[in-house]
Amino acid sequence: MIELNTIPDNFPVLIAGPTASGKSALALRIAQAQGGIIVNADALQVYENWRVLTARPDAADLAAAPHHLYGHVGWDTPYSVGHWLREVTDLIDGQRPIIVGGTGLYFRALTEGLAEIPPTPPEIRALADGIALDEMIATLDPDTAAGIDLHNRARVQRAWEVLEATGQGLAAWQATTPAPLLPPAACFALRIDAPVDWLNERITRRFDAMLDRGALEEAEANWTRWDPNLPSMKAIGAPELMSYLHGEMTLAAARDAAIIASRQYAKRQRTWFRARLGDWRGIDPSR
Repeated sequence: MIELNTIPDNFPVLIAGPTASGKSALALRIAQAQGGIIVNADALQVYENWRVLTARPDAADLAAAPHHLYGHVGWDTPYSVGHWLREVTDLIDGQRPIIVGGTGLYFRALTEGLAEIPPTPPEIRALADGIALDEMIATLDPDTAAGIDLHNRARVQRAWEVLEATGQGLAAWQATTPAPLLPPAACFALRIDAPVDWLNERITRRFDAMLDRGALEEAEANWTRWDPNLPSMKAIGAPELMSYLHGEMTLAAARDAAIIASRQYAKRQRTWFRARLGDWRGIDPSR
């Protein structure tokens, strides 16, 4: 993985990597050896309602080092990268952070800055929910359209909502981005480059362990409030377990589908991190 004595103990540490790649364990090793607080940078681990399925740190890990921004957001509470960045800003004053997670947008906001875009009114969001992807794309300004993944509905909808709510394109707002909280030169930034076969095997083992530790019971607890459109319900494996509970597939089929979904998600993460965090120090967790 990496020798801890190569990590300067007076620098903030950033650890980005795909799901199941061992990044949380690495963060804990660093915190125990060198001190510091562990700060979550995973958009799903902030929510209270999926502890097992999002692989939040367990009680032993929480007791071993200070952890922040895990499971502190209500399942139906709006939460954005802006909320996260403000909370991180408040946390790290005078403390050495070890920021770990798999949400690339969080790391971009942290190291590149984040434009202060006004929040989207609920009525505009409700309107956007009913508009087809191609219709939203057709209304975007060229600069915004060129800068986002047009196959990603969440990104397109966000851009559409900004334009509709403010009359100004997302790209124009981003052009006014303030200085970053932690520029890369001020951090020790690690990108976990996990070999595909090694990671796929870990994903399989981890999902089976999640089932053993209560992931299905966790899904049952979310049954009455299940809404696949809520950000808190985007946990990988949640739709498949809900399909089992609805009688739409067997548990074995749900398990296999969830593992496939996790592997596909990890592939997207690896691609994004290599493209956007190419200047971070890559490490191989299989060694």
